Amino acid sequence: MPYEKIAGTEEPWYGEKSKALARKVTQESIVLLKNSDSLLPLDKSKLRSIAVIGPFGDRVFIDSYAGIPPYSVTPLEGIRNKVGPNVRVRFVPNDTHSNAVNLAAESDIAIVFVGNHPTYYPLNEPCTMLPNEGKEALDRKAIDLDQAQLSLIRSVKEANAKTIVVLISSFPYAIGWVQENVPAILHMSHTSQEEGNAVADVLFGDYNPAGRLAATWVKSLDDLPPMMDYDIRKGRTYMYFKGQPLYAFGFGLSYTTFEYSNLRTSADSINAAGEVAVSVDVKNTGTRAGDEVVQLYVKRLNSAVARPIKQLRDLIASRCGRTRQGPSGCR
Repeated sequence: MPYEKIAGTEEPWYGEKSKALARKVTQESIVLLKNSDSLLPLDKSKLRSIAVIGPFGDRVFIDSYAGIPPYSVTPLEGIRNKVGPNVRVRFVPNDTHSNAVNLAAESDIAIVFVGNHPTYYPLNEPCTMLPNEGKEALDRKAIDLDQAQLSLIRSVKEANAKTIVVLISSFPYAIGWVQENVPAILHMSHTSQEEGNAVADVLFGDYNPAGRLAATWVKSLDDLPPMMDYDIRKGRTYMYFKGQPLYAFGFGLSYTTFEYSNLRTSADSINAAGEVAVSVDVKNTGTRAGDEVVQLYVKRLNSAVARPIKQLRDLIASRCGRTRQGPSGCR
């Protein structure tokens, strides 16, 4: 066993290198869905109090087949680690709306953590699942947030206009009301021991989010074909969906802005066995360094058979920095 020869007495997964890697991949998985009026990133030097609210604010849930992490950092812990003792951070789960509302009203910022339990729900009743929950061998029957969590968000938003929703979930949700009414929304998945530190990095701007959605988020279950119709050409997946999604496949915002120019191809046409190189210049036109995920979609014109409306053929992440003189190049 090569692992018997590991030097030292501390297991390697407790080492700083392993922790940094877990934190990095968690940062890169976080998707910024909305950021009205540049509410994010937060400036901790201008904050005196933060309300952390919701059933996922002080727990890290482990999904199926994930193993047991050697440690875990909850969102509450990550936020407290980030802001230090000069900012008051208080937590309320979802025991009563009145406590959450009072805390939100008394705080500069309210951050609501909602989502799904990846293996069962509610937490103390593993045999009872809400219609919008799902796991292996149990399909979801709804895709809206459950009413308790949506009601919590509504109440907190009414008490504090500067409300941020962090959706920690295994799958897409139809969050139309949240998108229309809450100024900032983040999405991330479960199973990271560095969950709290990574989400705090994004909330406070130490990491500029560049995650992209790996599925189409529709506005309603009515936008999808019947579950038992397996013909994806009738509107399933981003390739054949003809409606207006809530969030498109590949969607994700940034704290900076990018400009595309000089789109070009290596050839005007190719045959079935040929290849073509597609190039584009990307420039960071905002005020922060950030990653841009360039995505290339194609479609076949005048096909005799049903083909995808669009199909992802390539993507590349470009790191676009900033200098005092303005934008720098992307690589």
